[in-house]
Amino acid sequence: MSKVIKSKILILGGGFAGLEAAIFLRKSGFEVTLVSDRDYFYIYPTSIWVPTGEIEFSDISVSLEELSKVHGFKFIQDSVKEIHSKEYRIVCENSELECEYLIIAIGSGKVKHEGAENFLSICGKPEESVEIKKAIDKLIAKGSGKIAMGFGGNPKDPSNVRGGPAFEVIFNLHNRLKKLGIRDKFELTFFAPMATPGARMGEQALKMMDIFFNKLNIKKHFGKKIKRFEADGIVFEDDSKLESDFTMFIPAGDGHSVFKNSDLPLNEAGLIKINDYCEVSHDYDETGEKYKVFAIGDSAALEGPDWRAKQGHIAEVMARNTAFNIEAMEKGSNERKGYSEHLNILCVMDSGDGAAFVYRDNKGGKMIPMPVIGHWLKKGWGWYCRNSKLGRIPRIPGM
Repeated sequence: MSKVIKSKILILGGGFAGLEAAIFLRKSGFEVTLVSDRDYFYIYPTSIWVPTGEIEFSDISVSLEELSKVHGFKFIQDSVKEIHSKEYRIVCENSELECEYLIIAIGSGKVKHEGAENFLSICGKPEESVEIKKAIDKLIAKGSGKIAMGFGGNPKDPSNVRGGPAFEVIFNLHNRLKKLGIRDKFELTFFAPMATPGARMGEQALKMMDIFFNKLNIKKHFGKKIKRFEADGIVFEDDSKLESDFTMFIPAGDGHSVFKNSDLPLNEAGLIKINDYCEVSHDYDETGEKYKVFAIGDSAALEGPDWRAKQGHIAEVMARNTAFNIEAMEKGSNERKGYSEHLNILCVMDSGDGAAFVYRDNKGGKMIPMPVIGHWLKKGWGWYCRNSKLGRIPRIPGM
């Protein structure tokens, strides 16, 4: 029989949302336990440089054990199997956990594709970034090849799409091949099932992306649904085929498989329904009180405009708001903070030799080129993220 571990506040997940919640709840003095199946926090936005060898896997992996000592939360490495949220009880592979407050931040699952064994994803398991590098290095050693990179969508929840990293990896690959003097020996193709991938960034960004593709001689394959992936390419709905010696693809997100073994209210895509305060949309318990259960980051079903997208900074806003709201509940205050007013798209899209600043809100979107300096700004953010989380440097307010 597995042991039962009790905690005041239990956080499931050690990504951007879960770690941020743990840090800010500890600032308020709460007893916090964080559970993750990995023993490290992974800085996904900078993983784009692992495939090109610009950074090592270890550079973007931060020990959760070390982070727990810095911030004072308890860390348990274990895999969540069942979530009984109304009972505040979690069944893990090696233990059972009980709590007064539950925060779910284990991310999302991935839309299933036939032949998924034939592609790797920069947004999949962290280890896949290293496998992508190996595949690319093999083709570079060969001296030529056809490489296809792209991302997919989820009509049931369009917010759970990761397109930016796919653009970044192919732009960085172009830059590396150019430096090696063998760019002309490679055929690079960007593919996506939607007619205008990246449309959520705004019309200006779409036009600039088109200019990028033409300037860098990256072929486009848009507007056809993916039927299956094969070892030597991608087959589309009309049975046409895009040949590829190596395929990198980012499936859209959907509900985590663990949510099926739960009593959580889910939307059509299998993501957890929440209100603006990140409270899970449960009925009230037998005392007439709301359940003290929250979902943040990719686990949650975001409400908002059609262009909304899940990003790390939104996950951290949700985490900080949840920490604030829990403290308010403990104090008997009705004050709450919501996430919807903070919805925007904000990123620095890196190309290896520069970057573009992308921003989108209800007023529209814009993309501002930042040659050379943009690349180093994103590199600097990666350094800041790691060291500020470890408490080695002060945090910039709101970051």
